[in-house]
Amino acid sequence: MRMPSHALVTAAAVALAAALTTAAAPAPAPAPSSSVGTAFTLPGSKVYPEGIASDPRTGTVYVGSYADGTVYRARPGVRTAEVFLPSGTDGRRTANGLRVDARGRLWVTDSTAGVSVYDTATGTRLARFEVDPAIPHFINDLTITPDGTAYLTDSVRAVIYRVTPAQLRAGSGRLAVAYDLGRQVTPPPPGHFTLNGITADRDGRYLLTADMTAGELHRVDLRTGALSRVALSGGDLKAADGLQLSPTGTLRAAHNVTNTLTRWQLTPDGTRARLTRTLTDPSLQMPTTLAHTPGRTLVVRSQFDKDGPFTPSTGTPTAFSVAAVQGL
Repeated sequence: MRMPSHALVTAAAVALAAALTTAAAPAPAPAPSSSVGTAFTLPGSKVYPEGIASDPRTGTVYVGSYADGTVYRARPGVRTAEVFLPSGTDGRRTANGLRVDARGRLWVTDSTAGVSVYDTATGTRLARFEVDPAIPHFINDLTITPDGTAYLTDSVRAVIYRVTPAQLRAGSGRLAVAYDLGRQVTPPPPGHFTLNGITADRDGRYLLTADMTAGELHRVDLRTGALSRVALSGGDLKAADGLQLSPTGTLRAAHNVTNTLTRWQLTPDGTRARLTRTLTDPSLQMPTTLAHTPGRTLVVRSQFDKDGPFTPSTGTPTAFSVAAVQGL
């Protein structure tokens, strides 16, 4: 079976989103109040942003468009982002997961093909890794461990791909499966996705990835290869899209169709997580991912349900923007 066209991939995303409209929001937990504002806007009437990455060295933030693959750049203090990588650059159709690595290179996944790596100073593509086009796939999110290895989720195959520093130096290649979670994830209904957001602990001991349909969190031990489910208490990760794990063991998640953000506290070994904060607010406008920066959390407002890649549509989009959330 050959890879579906971009239109069919989008249709798969629509089916997933529609199925998740029945997902229950995680149970609230008492916590200090939060506020939701706007960090900056994104130019364009059909942006439908999905991914975000912050460069801690410069404070620059990058946001990707699921609709056409444009990558935007917001320098510190600006109110409107600028186009950094135009739509269609290097044949890129979508821009899902984004990460900036320790050397300042920007990684951008294209759900239809794979991942590309760019020089943030010049916009030059440095490397590209593609999945076998003969295999159905949906490359979704990625994380980078301290040794420079990138790990990417596939929402259709329930696998995690890996790109090593040596492969990156080579410049291009095929995405290879590092971990197959197919037997561990709860079998989803037909047409539903499994793995989505992925993150790693600061020491590179393990990966965490969310199953957005089952609401489960999976752990991959990078030393032994052992796969396990994280024991969740106080809630679940249904509709969870983007994840971010802080050095203190705080895990933050964006739950898209429920307009919810959650905060969890992990045990030191990453085997258990307790819900400590829930924020549900319609002004999050279907949040797909987040980036926690000093003093605030930046959240992508996708508006996928506003005449975008989501059925049924509930209206037309307002100006596209990235939210700034205090208190998470």
